[in-house]
Amino acid sequence: MLASRLIPDLDGGFCRAVLGRARDLVDAGVPAELLTVDPGSAADHDAHRAEFVRRGELDRPERLRNLFDEASADPSWVRAAAHPGTRDPALEYRPVPAAHPVLELPVIAGNPDWHLSTAPVVVLAADGSEAGVLDGFGGLYRAWLDHVLATAPGDGLQSVVIVEARQLGELLTAWDSPAKLVHTTHTAHIGEPYTPDAPILPLWQRWLHAAGAFDAVVWLTAAQRDDVIARFGAGRIDEVLPFGATAVAHPRPAAERDRHRAVMINRLAPGKRLDHAVRVWRRVVDQLPDAVLDIYGEGASRGAIEALIDELGLTERVILHGQIADPDTVLDDPAVLLLTTAFEGQGLAVLEALAHGTPVVSYDVRYGPAEALSDGGGLLIASGDEDAFGDAVLRILTDDDLHARLVAEAHAAARSRSRSAATREMLQMLARVAERPRRR
Repeated sequence: MLASRLIPDLDGGFCRAVLGRARDLVDAGVPAELLTVDPGSAADHDAHRAEFVRRGELDRPERLRNLFDEASADPSWVRAAAHPGTRDPALEYRPVPAAHPVLELPVIAGNPDWHLSTAPVVVLAADGSEAGVLDGFGGLYRAWLDHVLATAPGDGLQSVVIVEARQLGELLTAWDSPAKLVHTTHTAHIGEPYTPDAPILPLWQRWLHAAGAFDAVVWLTAAQRDDVIARFGAGRIDEVLPFGATAVAHPRPAAERDRHRAVMINRLAPGKRLDHAVRVWRRVVDQLPDAVLDIYGEGASRGAIEALIDELGLTERVILHGQIADPDTVLDDPAVLLLTTAFEGQGLAVLEALAHGTPVVSYDVRYGPAEALSDGGGLLIASGDEDAFGDAVLRILTDDDLHARLVAEAHAAARSRSRSAATREMLQMLARVAERPRRR
């Protein structure tokens, strides 16, 4: 499984989802490995591995591999892949790793398509001289994948590379390897106003036109798959494989929950529309003065959200707790989880809430909440309608019968969306991919 980076607490639901999927495959007997190309230090990467192991998200540290760590530990493969050439004299170069460089990377400043540059990556010999070059970041990444696959024991599903990042996927569509490529998706491909015909986000445009080269494209929801097919045709092998969240054995009964407490788990980012939630909570507190909204997450919008909380006099009623390592620890007590996002890939927090029997009030946005709540367990509100959202929250917080019904529905809905079921579907899809001819 190939991702740009996997850093504790940095990428929220994406990181939890990728690590969880890998761990589930390992538990199912598949020797899945996690591959990253983050050019951080080996010490930082070791710390990340140790933290993931501590949290139980990684079974052993060596399963999380990094290109630059491996190039530093054994440069033979990258030197063997280099060909004659010289650096681009017009560019600045950065030595990696800094202490004992094996590579010098071109610095492509101010260009969102930096990953597509074919500017030479310089490979250094043991004495520090230039041993040759690779053709851009794509050449470097492909050389590492060739090395990983050549040294992997066994066969079968190990020859399927699951790509978790579009920038990496773009560099592999012409990869000369017998490996199969499965590309996952994690978020919406559309911008404002987030309707099926809304503008395609820039990072998606080129990727969507190239996606037919992958041996499967995995969507988290049927709605996103259908929107893409309607707009771009069916020139891909499209699969729908939602993430799962295994239900707790015994969810806390409705009567034992904090009936005037709600929770949110998401990045503090503009697209999450935390300002909607804070304004809604002002209305809730006007009717339920002891009501508390706990918000877990970090991000660039913290300052703006703090200012709005102060402005509305909610400093004791809306609490920003910062990043949380394990969302499961805060999902048993609250009466409800709120989701005010403008868009999602699937909305992992919704699944995690249902798994704990915690009802959800969510805007009906693309993509995820409608499918997650199709069997009950929450209330869907037209996107952006703060008045209706507030009404729904107050109903759940004050109507004991409604709350008890939603708690029961939430847990029942989660049982049909378990991680084990998601893993079985993933294994079936990978087996189909392994049997088909390669598409690129």
